[in-house]
Formats: sequence, C-alpha cells, structure tokens
Amino acid sequence: MSPRFTFSLFISLWFLSAHPATAKDYLKLPLLHKTPPPSPTQTLLSDIHRLHHHQNTRKGYVKSPVVSGAPSGSGQYFVELRLGSPPQPLLLVADTGSDLLWLTCSACRHNCTPSHSPGSTFLARHSSSFSPHHCFDSACRLVPHPDHNPCNRSRLHSPCRYQYSYSDGSMTSGFFSEDMATLNTSSGREATLEKLSFGCGFQISGPSVSGASFNGAHGVMGLGRGSISFASQLGHRFGDKFSYCLMDYTLSPPPTSYLIIGDEQNTISSNPKMSFTPLLINPLSPTFYYIEIKSVKINSTKLRIDPSVWSLDEVGNGGTIVDSGTTLTFVPEAAYVEILTAIKRRVKLPSPGKATPGFDLCFNVTSEPKPKLPRLSLELSGGSVLKPPPMNYFIDTEEGIKCLAVQPVGKEMGFSVIGNLMQQGFLFEFDRDKSRLGFSRHGCTFA
Repeated sequence: MSPRFTFSLFISLWFLSAHPATAKDYLKLPLLHKTPPPSPTQTLLSDIHRLHHHQNTRKGYVKSPVVSGAPSGSGQYFVELRLGSPPQPLLLVADTGSDLLWLTCSACRHNCTPSHSPGSTFLARHSSSFSPHHCFDSACRLVPHPDHNPCNRSRLHSPCRYQYSYSDGSMTSGFFSEDMATLNTSSGREATLEKLSFGCGFQISGPSVSGASFNGAHGVMGLGRGSISFASQLGHRFGDKFSYCLMDYTLSPPPTSYLIIGDEQNTISSNPKMSFTPLLINPLSPTFYYIEIKSVKINSTKLRIDPSVWSLDEVGNGGTIVDSGTTLTFVPEAAYVEILTAIKRRVKLPSPGKATPGFDLCFNVTSEPKPKLPRLSLELSGGSVLKPPPMNYFIDTEEGIKCLAVQPVGKEMGFSVIGNLMQQGFLFEFDRDKSRLGFSRHGCTFA
C-alpha cells in the first residue's frame, strides 16, 4: 500500500505513563485474523489492486496481537490500537508496505449517526488529548498536502492538512494530528505514548482503502521504513526492530498471532535457528523492505532461472519485497513459468473439472486428502534459505481443489512480492538497525 510520496524527516516521541515501561519491556500487539477466509479470486483481485498502488543501551520492546481480515473478505492482518483520552479501540491493517499511520475520523460530538457510533470510527472530539499539527509545525513537512503550500496568508492558524494518494486513485485526506496511544508492554503494564502522529482522515475513497480488502478496518498501521511509520515512531523507544508471526488462520480454533515492537533477546535475537538475509535499500521506493533472491529450488532441483530476473538495478527496478499487506506471492514471468513447469511435472494428480479464475495450476486432491506436494525453497542473499511448507504456496480454492498461490508479474510492476500466505508459521524479524531480515520456523509459540 505504498503511496507516491517518500519522507525522511524524524518525528520525536515522548513517553509518559503512570507505570512507565522498563528497559526490558516491549510492545506485544495481537494480530487478528478472522474467519472464514475470502474466496481465492477475491484475494487475487485485492492483491492486484494493491500491487498497482505499490508501483507507483538495551531498549525494551512491545508485543501486540494481530488479526486477519479474512472474515470480511480480506487477506489482511489487523492490529488493535487504543487511541485518545479516554482510549478508543481501533482496528488497523498491519502493513509493512506503507509508512503513514492513518485512520477514519469523525468530528461528531453529539447525536451521532449510526455510521459515527463509538467503535465505527475515531471520534476526535471525544478525545481530550487530540490535537492536529499546526501547518507551520515541522511535522507537517512530513506529509503530502492538498495544495503546494499548506500555510498561506489566509491560513496562518490552520491545522496541517494532508492528502495521501495511491496510484490506483485511492485517497485519504484530513488533518495530520497527534494523540495519546495506550499500549500493553511485555511486563503487563500499560505504556502511554504521549504523542503518536497519524493521519486523521475525514475523506476516504477508492478500492484500496474502502473495498472488500478493507472491510472491518478503521485505517492502516504503516510499518514501513519511513520516519512517519508506526515502527519508526516507536523504534527510538523500544528498539529499532519489530517482528511478527502470522499464524495459519484455517486452523480451528485459530492461534493468536503477534506483532512485537522492540527487542526481546530471549525469544527472538538469540534464537539459534534464526536465519538472516540483508535488507536492501531502494532509493526509488524507500518505504519497502527489499531482500534478494539468488535462486529457486523445487525439491532438490535448482531451476534454470537467470539471476538477473531477481536483481534490484541501479535505477530501482526489480528486487523482491516482503509485504504483510499482500496475500499471495508474485514473481517475474520468467521465474513463474519455470516454477509452474517444475511443479506440474512432479505432481500426478488430476486437474479439476472446471478452471479457477486467476489460477493457472490446480489439482483435484479428492482422492488424496493429504497429497505429497513439491517443496519450494528460496535461496536468499547471505546464504539463508526460506523453505516454506506447501500449505504456504498452495491455496484451497474449494473443497478438494488446491491451486498454486504464486502469480506472475510483468516488467511494468517492477518487483516481486513475498506475501503474507508465504510468511505464515514463520517468525519474521525486521531489524532496521542492522538492516537485516531474520526468519525462523521456531519461535512462534512465545507467550
């Protein structure tokens, strides 16, 4: 969900709490994944929309649950954030592919309509600590504006207005603001973030932010590399890294996933089974977390894919991003053809009686409820290898039918994407300080 704007300024934060976070604290936020999942075709369409707008001393840590948007026809994972005084609970899409933290706002105070009832939107006037940034504040320079100059002579005392646009025509606009955020730390205490900057959106439009993939969410928690992201704003207090486990939402009951802001040495960084690959910086798209794929294997056979297919060139084209907000995995056409051919050659199951729209390779597994499917592995820069189980790249499109959940992308998109389905069951650590991505199949069971 990357905007067409990039920013590099720093937002300073001040943390106050009746029970201040200790040096060993971290934030632990539940990631919510609802059921039932969306249809595969609906998931693919949502991903395509998203990829179009993509184109254009030891510190403590915080842990929070992550929820999936599957129940509302979305493949997203959601995080609950409590904002304002008194705190109002909000459900936000956890998105490593964008920077801005923004939410749907309402200025309603009395006699609110049902669409503005508590819990459906952030009621700014119900928060005694809410404050828009002034148009002359340095923070106002961090966001794009509806006009070239946010502070002209007729608007000397006006709030900072932002307009955040996406290349598919979607948009959020309103006041760039700040308010208190209440978060739970690992010690069980509440940490209060006195000034969390966010976009208070009064106008929201377009498929990326109001369509099926967005139902049930109040906004977006940008976790990108830019200074205005949620991860950046909290990173200077809890450690400049975050991690998450995206658990399989098809399990019943579904396990809880978590987003952790900060550094928990005992469960993450010291994990002996953690593998690392460098995070690359793309000046053209500084929001994204880029990694480099070196080669692909199906079972033990290395595919004949030209390494240049995966390269991030000097002008910012190519490369691969890790994106929590995209469900499926997308690879260049040349790599896709080789992967498709290799899997098809190794699977002797029959094809379905009818095609599944948008999916090129599907199998009827009615006769084999637990089919033995080929193992895909990605060799990454630095010598690490990502070996997801088949359930991470085969999707159940209907009962008895499994389809390859990898899609081709043309040169016009410019990069590959490892989506959240491919990431399920792994602990991923985005170490921004050391510019590396860690991952492990062990470590998703920490409390």
